[in-house]
Amino acid sequence: MTTITVFAALAALSVLTLTVTIFKTIQFRRLGVGGHKRGEEILDDWLNGRPDEAQRKATAGKTVLARVLGAVMSGLRARPSEPGYGEELARQVALAELARMGARMRLLEAVVQMAPMLGLLGTVIGMIDAFGNLALSQEAADPRLLASGIWTALTTTAAGLAIALVAYFIASWLEGRIEDERQTIELVISSAIHGRIAQPARA
Repeated sequence: MTTITVFAALAALSVLTLTVTIFKTIQFRRLGVGGHKRGEEILDDWLNGRPDEAQRKATAGKTVLARVLGAVMSGLRARPSEPGYGEELARQVALAELARMGARMRLLEAVVQMAPMLGLLGTVIGMIDAFGNLALSQEAADPRLLASGIWTALTTTAAGLAIALVAYFIASWLEGRIEDERQTIELVISSAIHGRIAQPARA
């Protein structure tokens, strides 16, 4: 293995990071992640005695919250005396939605772990090559050639760290959106079944 091979592997990881980022961005948009306003409208209709309107909006909605609310309302309307049934239906839908949102996230985690290690490997290989060439040279050592070899070797570590940092921040951003959606799902399920807590009046 040479430093060129390591650079090629790091380039592949950067392409993978970009591909996953684009995929997740498009996926989140199609799933309707973050569409809380629509969910609030559905919940307001449900809590204010307009179940048919709420169900219609939930059926037509293209957001995660709309699908979860549609499930809980269907369960509550089918078995009004068993709120646990509606809650269970909603949780099943929520688990499926969260699983879809979490798909491919492990690829970014793998990049975060692999990129620095590959960069370090490239540095070690480059240093071995630089000092190996120096040892085999029959002429006086040229400090400039040695410095050039060391510079090339250290570049792989810098590249690996840069790729890992970018992947880490992207993964953190995506995981933050998933966690926000999970908390909102829990809140709307509870609100649909038990009602909302009255908000204190502002001074």
